[in-house]
Amino acid sequence: MSDYALVVGTPSVEDYRRLRRVSGLSAKSQAAAEAGLPNTWFAVTIRHGDGTVGMGRIIGDGGTAFQIVDIAVEPAHQGQGLGKTIVAALVDHLRAHAPASAYVSLIADGDAQFLYAKYGFEPVMPASIGMALRID
Repeated sequence: MSDYALVVGTPSVEDYRRLRRVSGLSAKSQAAAEAGLPNTWFAVTIRHGDGTVGMGRIIGDGGTAFQIVDIAVEPAHQGQGLGKTIVAALVDHLRAHAPASAYVSLIADGDAQFLYAKYGFEPVMPASIGMALRID
């Protein structure tokens, strides 16, 4: 991680949209990113040289419910522990600043579940099941 810097702050709209696209997450429109990013509760980016190569955000109401979203690392920079660095920073912030009894959720795509498990996340099935509605 010596060539990388963890920076607290929400990614720019351009970096957000690019990182989602190149990392395999669903694309977001300019309007959606411009409306959503200012509502970030906490975020970090990973900088390499002059560019942003990774990001992660926490959204929520600031008290009872939070969700970890948008964990993304450029493919050329994957495999170097950057995802772990991002998730650790987000979880550390939650543990320090979220009120007792807060509920933190996330959707783990594929093998990402193994990364999140290292930070205390557990499957909620069969008691609960993640559900989604996509607005197209």
